Amino acid sequence: MSRRPLLHRFDVESIVVFRALQLGDMLCAVPALRALRAALPSAHIVLAGLPWAAQLVRRFSAYLDEFLSFPGHPLLPEQPARHGELTSFYSTVCARQFGLALQLHGSGDITNHIVAGFGARAMAGHCRGAPVATERTVLAPYPDIGAEPERLLQLTTRIGAPAAGSHLEFPLLREDEDELAASGVADGLEPNGYICVHPGARQRDKCWPPECFAGVADRLADEFGVSVVLTGSQAEVPLAEAVAAHMRTPAVIAAAPISIGAMAALMSRSRLLICNDTGVSHIAAGLGLNSVVVFSKADIARWAPLDRLRHRCIWDPGAERASVVLQHARTLLSGTEPSRQRAAGMWPYW
Repeated sequence: MSRRPLLHRFDVESIVVFRALQLGDMLCAVPALRALRAALPSAHIVLAGLPWAAQLVRRFSAYLDEFLSFPGHPLLPEQPARHGELTSFYSTVCARQFGLALQLHGSGDITNHIVAGFGARAMAGHCRGAPVATERTVLAPYPDIGAEPERLLQLTTRIGAPAAGSHLEFPLLREDEDELAASGVADGLEPNGYICVHPGARQRDKCWPPECFAGVADRLADEFGVSVVLTGSQAEVPLAEAVAAHMRTPAVIAAAPISIGAMAALMSRSRLLICNDTGVSHIAAGLGLNSVVVFSKADIARWAPLDRLRHRCIWDPGAERASVVLQHARTLLSGTEPSRQRAAGMWPYW
């Protein structure tokens, strides 16, 4: 077998990337997609994912060319399997005769079987146990430690796509700005004159209590003279209203039926985001927006943004550390990070 990396063994003109996950997980894959595009600038790169992710192809058109909606699998929890569409989906993918099928969806216990069914000329992904290395297949042992973007980059580097940076991105489109303006949500808000508080999460048991968000928001409004904007989806309006009800300071409830892109445009003009461990924390990382992220369940070492000084991640499953959240929000708003800690890269988590 050739010792050259997989991408160097033959001309790869088309790639199908499988990652059927939600927003934050998908944004963590951007560095791997960026590495693929840098290595293969002329390849046609297709994302196979959950239906909502069609929008990622428009937003990340520099790295992705096309989207295929994955109809699900009985053993994957992200969506109910659409059994009537499975045969058509696999037939369509196999007919494309992709040069490479890249499994970027976890350890491969289930997903390697899915991706093997794509009928590509070659396949790469992670696996459990011993590595697999043949002329047309590379399965690398799944890394159990490290941040998610770095885990994925290990795989793309292994197959011959050197990393082009581990930073996240979230490009804003003209349609995002137009939608935000049309919604009226941002009317009267001065750029850099407000902070965003996002109290929701897809899993409600990951949410910090409304009174904790409210107490921190009130103190920051008093001390820094900022307005408080409560963001979220339309389904999270009651949660935003609960935070507002606990506040002394009037808050702008911007939880509304606007898209992810319009919400990101709103956040991009703010000074700080305070949120749970959820997809918006990765949007903030992509925007370069300072954030304080409260963790209560997830692996903080895996899902915390990589820049630990710009993004402060607090472990608080018992909702007992509001004073620590407040302390780091103050630091980010005032820009008074102690130089010794900055130079030493100390305090990766709090």
